[in-house]
Amino acid sequence: MSYLVKNYNRKKISFKRGKGAYLFSTNGSKYLDFCSGIAVNSLGHSNPKLIKALNYQANKVWHVSNAFTIPEGEDLAKKLVKKTFADFVMFQNSGAEATEAAIKAARRYFFSIGNSKKNRILCIKNSFHGRTIAAIHASGSKKMTEGFGPKVPGFDHVEFRNFKPRFPNIRSKIKKNTAAIMVETIMGEGGIKTIPDKCLRYLRKICNEKKILLILDEVQCGIGRSGDFFAYERSKVKPDIVPIAKGIGGGFPIGAVLMTKKVASGMIPGTHGSTFGGNPLAMTIGNTVMDIVSTKQFLNNVKRSSKYFFSNLNKLKEKYPKTIKEIRGRGLLIGIQLYKDQSNFIKKLMDNKLLTIKAADHVVRVLPPLNVKKKEIDQALKIINKVCLELE
Repeated sequence: MSYLVKNYNRKKISFKRGKGAYLFSTNGSKYLDFCSGIAVNSLGHSNPKLIKALNYQANKVWHVSNAFTIPEGEDLAKKLVKKTFADFVMFQNSGAEATEAAIKAARRYFFSIGNSKKNRILCIKNSFHGRTIAAIHASGSKKMTEGFGPKVPGFDHVEFRNFKPRFPNIRSKIKKNTAAIMVETIMGEGGIKTIPDKCLRYLRKICNEKKILLILDEVQCGIGRSGDFFAYERSKVKPDIVPIAKGIGGGFPIGAVLMTKKVASGMIPGTHGSTFGGNPLAMTIGNTVMDIVSTKQFLNNVKRSSKYFFSNLNKLKEKYPKTIKEIRGRGLLIGIQLYKDQSNFIKKLMDNKLLTIKAADHVVRVLPPLNVKKKEIDQALKIINKVCLELE
């Protein structure tokens, strides 16, 4: 009997160790892990550099209060600022905390300039920004909010379509009390839907016209997952706020909010806090991940792996047109959209020792580590081909 709450529908499998792109189950089976803890294990399992960093810091100090200066956090914040649009960084522990803090920062900015009524956030309906009580209402999904009333106010929603217009009537959704537009640059849980660069530029233009903020949620698609350090970079858009998490810790819980100087001016002492956010242990690991993932050489390799993977997945789409509807995504954030429910497909992949995970729209989410090898991609393609052949 398990004494864990049944809020997860857990598969009857557990793992005793991992190495690179592989996990080894308690019964001795070897699995190719293309789930990566849902885009978390950016450098795979048991990465020697991360282990070294963890052991080094574990022998020094794990945690101190944010009442004191934490040099490791200062270093990571500086690296993130130097690499991105941001002027300041605020560390958290998770993606949900990061998006919550992003919402607070947007509202607090307008309060700080004397416009406290400007406090509503416009989001994409059926998006995903985390599981906290505010984040689920930001997502606007009935499935996520059902049973968690009363409704948390302060959020409005616009539809996103995979055809023109992408954001129908978005201007009419922006009111006098709208503070920001918040979207995932690439929608992960929502079905691996990439917001086109042209649309991101359009959102930036609207935010400039209306004098509101643009929040780009890169919790899942950031930190090299798209092939660029951040997915928004390709559009040449400069956001005002970006929440991040997942990949920056390589498996260790880290979240953060990146923001401009303008936005940060509202976050004075006492406006936000986190007991564990930015602790020395997390920051040491974050610095190590950052030093690896942010390099041009590493990101170019992600792009090469992505190009190879997408090319071959599209060949499988042509080979099995009755099974695969579309190949979606960018970088190593990949979605295989099927014509019907993907549960059986994912199960068969797992039976053949390939781990993947669901997303909306009948999508199989494929999330290999960012340092995945070509032979590991080939192994995954062989398994996907086998499952398609069985189901065709």
